[in-house]
Amino acid sequence: MQTYEEKVKEELKVWQKRMSRKPSLANRLTKGLQGRVNNLVPEKLHRLVTEAIKNMTKAVLFGSEFITKEPLMTASLEQREDIVREKLNFYKKAAVISGAGIGTGGILLSLADLPVLLSLKMKFLFDTASTYGFNVKDYKERLYILNIFQLAFSSQERSAELYQEILDWNNLVQELPSDINLFDWRTFQQEYRDYIDLVKLLQLVPGIGAVVGAYANYQLMDKLGETAVNAYRLRLLIK
Repeated sequence: MQTYEEKVKEELKVWQKRMSRKPSLANRLTKGLQGRVNNLVPEKLHRLVTEAIKNMTKAVLFGSEFITKEPLMTASLEQREDIVREKLNFYKKAAVISGAGIGTGGILLSLADLPVLLSLKMKFLFDTASTYGFNVKDYKERLYILNIFQLAFSSQERSAELYQEILDWNNLVQELPSDINLFDWRTFQQEYRDYIDLVKLLQLVPGIGAVVGAYANYQLMDKLGETAVNAYRLRLLIK
């Protein structure tokens, strides 16, 4: 009979294969179009958006640190993942409520969904890291959380690059900036924004905004859950 760890290793291999794939033609065309659109945006606006997302993410990162439990040190992989699944279900429900409620309120409330959803995503990542036994008070663990976030919400090309980075995390972390302000926030915000732009635009459409918002937030949290689980499986199972 297959053990839980053997089952997990098979799932991890499938995920790793998907992460290693080269971008499809559709992905390359979409990324190229988004790049051209970004080039049309004034540099001043890029800086403003980058600064806004950086500050919002930093606030969530450092705020979540103080409301996260101590790392879970004595538990099997199956027990840890049962807890993570329960937490993910909770955060998906919260994201659905946020997306549905805000999606009925027009442009201003739809924009307000961004920080709410970002907070839910980051808090879930903190809880997940702690459940897998990692101490989120460690600055390097918060950098890993940022990399998981990027891995989930980036283009296929960028995701493949990030996947290779977390594969070699123990070596890479020694070269990362000691100051979080030196993190590549421009790429971070641009990839995230490009990933969710279409969804957030549809959320503004009268009559379907609430449905789109609820469904989109559920899917975004689900994608983050799958990415986070496999990213921590890598650290526990791949030596």
